[in-house]
Amino acid sequence: MFIGERLKESRMKKGITQEELGKLIGVTKVSICGYELGTRTPTVDNFILLADVLDVDPNYLLGRDNFTIREIPTPYTRRITMLDATILDNIKRHKRLYNYLVKDPVRATNQMEILLKRELK
Repeated sequence: MFIGERLKESRMKKGITQEELGKLIGVTKVSICGYELGTRTPTVDNFILLADVLDVDPNYLLGRDNFTIREIPTPYTRRITMLDATILDNIKRHKRLYNYLVKDPVRATNQMEILLKRELK
């Protein structure tokens, strides 16, 4: 069900013994040892208590620490012209410029506008 090594690692980081952890969640040292070895499985209530006492995410104890982020689909689409797409494609070819623009687009475009005004004088 979950990875006993992570339970043991979390317990040791907290600096508590198996016996102390058992007392905190209301089970014996033997039960904690069994959980860590994978020979016993805690009840759902005890599992939640373990995560709370050890101050870890239950998903971590379950071995689910590779989270993915799903984008929420937007209810609208935005279209750009072919010229805009071409400009973006060309900017992306210049990584340094692209990263500069992405970091703070408003500031970057303001600076570009200042440079253009100087050049046109």
